[in-house]
Amino acid sequence: MSRSRRTLGIDEAGRGPAIGPMVLAAVVLDTAGARALTRAGLRDSKSYGAGEAARQTRADLEARVHELAVHVAVEVVEVGVIDARVARGELNALEREVAARLIDGAPRCHRQVADGARMFAPLRARYPLLEAHDDGESRHAAVAAASVVAKHRRDQLFADICRRYADQFGAITGGGYVNDGTRRFLRAYATRHGDLPPEARRSWPHPYLADLLGDRAAAETAQLRLL
Repeated sequence: MSRSRRTLGIDEAGRGPAIGPMVLAAVVLDTAGARALTRAGLRDSKSYGAGEAARQTRADLEARVHELAVHVAVEVVEVGVIDARVARGELNALEREVAARLIDGAPRCHRQVADGARMFAPLRARYPLLEAHDDGESRHAAVAAASVVAKHRRDQLFADICRRYADQFGAITGGGYVNDGTRRFLRAYATRHGDLPPEARRSWPHPYLADLLGDRAAAETAQLRLL
């Protein structure tokens, strides 16, 4: 029987939305855990789609990851941190810093795989075992597991945001990405409060709010560069 090997997988969720945080996750799987999760249907979190059924599928798989993984760690990057780093053109550097902390906090592994070839390749100088791949979920189940864990946590955090505003504005659809649901919510909020909600990223362009906010968003972004 071959000896069990441990693989660390790293992935993120929420890099691109206009509302809410970004989440990075690290998962270490041994050979048996990787096989069991693959048999359970584990794959890239995005492949399950959107909607309540997809969220439930990810939640069920996330629970299985916690049962079978050697190690699971999650780091949430809040909107204010994202804004400050985006304003200085450092979003990629921020992701690499978080990934480095996750690698440093993980147990020793035979292999480390991160999803994002250009994003994480610079970390190979520091971590010789690290492989940086696009479509990293196809390289090892640990990356797919990290994808599911990160997306599930992001789903939970966005659901919290939705609940905070449900009484005033109804459902916020679209997961916080720039789409009709997000635009409707931000316009309704800006109409009522004359500003963006605290969960919205100031570093994101909001041209559809220019008539309500004027140059405020751009001025806030410029101010962030000075921090």
